[in-house]
Amino acid sequence: MLALSAISFIFFILAALILSIYLSRKRKGSQTVAGFFLANRANGFILVGASLYLSNLSANQLIGENESVYINNMSVIGWGVSSVFAMLLVAEYFIPIYLKSGINTVPEFLEKRYDSGTKNLVSLVFLLGYLLNLLPTTLYGGALALDSLFDISGYIQIDYWQTIWILVWFIGLVGVIFTVLGGLSAITISDTILSVGLLILMVAIPYFGLKYLGEDSVYQGLKTVLSNKKEHLNAIGGPQDAIPFSALFTGVFIANLYYWGMEQYIVQQIIAGKSLAESQKGVALTCFLKLLSPLLINIPGLIAVNLYVDLPHTASVFPLLARDVLPAAMSGLTAAILLGAAINTFNVGLNGASSLFIFNIYKPIFAKKHKEEVSEKRILRTGKLFQIGISLFAMSIAPFIIYSDKGFYFYIQKVSGIFSVPIFTILFLGFFKTKIPPIAAKAGIFFYIVCYIFTQFILNTSLHFLHWMGILFVATALLMFVIGRLYPMAQPFQLIQENKVEIVPWRNRGYYYVLLLGLMILVYWIFSPLGIA
Repeated sequence: MLALSAISFIFFILAALILSIYLSRKRKGSQTVAGFFLANRANGFILVGASLYLSNLSANQLIGENESVYINNMSVIGWGVSSVFAMLLVAEYFIPIYLKSGINTVPEFLEKRYDSGTKNLVSLVFLLGYLLNLLPTTLYGGALALDSLFDISGYIQIDYWQTIWILVWFIGLVGVIFTVLGGLSAITISDTILSVGLLILMVAIPYFGLKYLGEDSVYQGLKTVLSNKKEHLNAIGGPQDAIPFSALFTGVFIANLYYWGMEQYIVQQIIAGKSLAESQKGVALTCFLKLLSPLLINIPGLIAVNLYVDLPHTASVFPLLARDVLPAAMSGLTAAILLGAAINTFNVGLNGASSLFIFNIYKPIFAKKHKEEVSEKRILRTGKLFQIGISLFAMSIAPFIIYSDKGFYFYIQKVSGIFSVPIFTILFLGFFKTKIPPIAAKAGIFFYIVCYIFTQFILNTSLHFLHWMGILFVATALLMFVIGRLYPMAQPFQLIQENKVEIVPWRNRGYYYVLLLGLMILVYWIFSPLGIA
């Protein structure tokens, strides 16, 4: 059975990788700067939506959210389900601004809005976030998933720590080779292919899991989940839960608005759309897929609560369940999806970090130093070398995440708070307050980062870190308002239109937005004391 799972895994992953690279390199201009970093801004809504979804749905989520449901309850769906509202705001208000300005990276907009110093500072914050959080956690999550599915440490008779090191380097090397060869085009194509596999698993894992739990009866398995350990069914989190319900209106909302509207590797996929309408449709498609996500990233955790007691590594809940309940060939598909999701998130992180470095640091410095334009060939070579360098760094520190406490997913979200909210604050205020000066943006970034690190890693407070994110957002915004009052810009900022694609909005979007918001509320109602909890 293990051999069949391994064969199917190798088949699925190689098929997705080879097909993605082949199709991407056939696309016109794939090895130009615009083609490598932005897929020539030629993606339709299916490619935009699937790529956004897979970039977000990494192995970290599959592992981390199911672990959170297993040790806590369904309150962790606050990250994904409530993000629908934030995504719709991004589609309606943020995307038009980005596409009208014709930017390649988020910091480029900050240079237009504030100054080059703000752009450089934010580029540095982004890069630190990728190096210390996104890339290492993605590698670690993928390694943990593969070991749990195939029991590699037991099979080759080495300890868990050594296995994680080997698998982290395996995933990292495959990922960087894939990115260097294919660029963003290959990433978006592979995301679309893997999305089909994810839709299959959304049905297969709950079905086979409930059947296994119910001793060959899906009905009995469902009855067990709905009647035993009902506290795990509740998505309305209390103060000590993974996500307190009140945090949905403070830190979670801010984090989601930042992630979907300002995170470089996400925005990069949105602005790769061939028009504003296609980008907005792509975001709506991602919203729909996010509403289906609990079938894969939360329901398996509910099933596992009734199957496993006192697991030595709670982060192994999802891959362990998949290994136990799925047919062998489908276990291979699951492993391929987990590895593919890990590789794709790692790849978009590499592509995003490389874009930040090339467009915001390397090109301006080189052009200023040599007083000449940088050739496309040199840009591509430098970008690929940078990707290789940061990959080696991420692979070297990823295994040490094993020592984090309170769960793997908690670690990801808490650390990301260092980098996300200050960027969100200066961008959000920059959109709507046109006289706030560059000095206010710089002061806001330093103020927030120092205060957040102090409250979360030095001062021992009982307040949930998501509430601290909301409090410090307000404090940072007030600081920027005060500076703006004292030292306003002489001339208010005005957006100059430099669009590179058509910016006519999606005509019937309002009807779909209302439907998606209604479905979001329905999911919360189901997993509440008013529903099945």
